[in-house]
Amino acid sequence: MRKISILLIGFTLLLSSCAPKISTVISKTYSTLDYREEVKVLGLHDPIPIHSEEIGIVKIGDTGFSTNCGWDVVINKATMEARKIGGNAIKITSHIPPSAMGSSCHRITAKILKVESFDIVPPTIAIVDSALFNADYALLHVYRNSGMGFLINYDLHLGDSVICRVSDNWKTTIKITKDGMNTLWSKTEAKEELPINFKLGHEYYIRCGITMGAFVGRPQLELVDNLTGKAEYESISQHK
Repeated sequence: MRKISILLIGFTLLLSSCAPKISTVISKTYSTLDYREEVKVLGLHDPIPIHSEEIGIVKIGDTGFSTNCGWDVVINKATMEARKIGGNAIKITSHIPPSAMGSSCHRITAKILKVESFDIVPPTIAIVDSALFNADYALLHVYRNSGMGFLINYDLHLGDSVICRVSDNWKTTIKITKDGMNTLWSKTEAKEELPINFKLGHEYYIRCGITMGAFVGRPQLELVDNLTGKAEYESISQHK
C-alpha cells in the first residue's frame, strides 16, 4: 500500500508539473458562474464593454516543465479562474507566444471582468485595409512561432500548387485568387489538410506548427480568428 501511495503522489506531482502555472489576483468575488453560462474571451484589440467591473487578474505561465500549454488549454484555464469568482469575461492584455529559445507555452495575462451587458461597447473606429476594398483576391497570412520541431520545414500547398515553405519563427502574406472552398495541406511523415472557404476581399490567418509523430513530427495547420492571428503574426519579427 505504501508503494502504491508513493506512486500516486509521484504521478500527481508529474501531472501538476506538466500543467501551466496559474496566478490569480482577486479584488472582488461574486457567486461562481453556472457551468452553462459562457465566459467570453476578449482579444488584445477588443474593446471592453462599458458596464464592466474588473474583479481580478489571471496570469497563465510556464512552470519550466509545462508541456500541455497550447492556446486552447491556456484560454480554458483562464476562463475557469474567471468562472470561480463570478467573472463572465476575460480581457487579454498580454500574450507571449511559444519560442524555440524560450518557453514552449502560450503565456497570457488577462483581466477578469463582470459584465452587465455585452451589447454596449465603447465607440470605436473600424480599421479596414483599404487595399481590400473591392479586391479580386483574398489575403492569406501564414505564420509559425518558434517551438517544437524547429528544425523541420515543410511546403504548404493550395490544391496542387506549393504556395510557400513553412519554417520556424517565420511569416508571409500571400494573395489568393481562388475563391470558394479550397484545401491547404502539408506533408512530412503524415499529411495534414485544412479545408478553407476563401472569399475575395477577406483576410485569413493560418497558424502553422509541428506536432509529435513517430519519427520527424507532422505538420499542424490551424485557421485562427483575425484578432488572435494578427496579434501572433505581428509578434514575429523575423522573416525568412
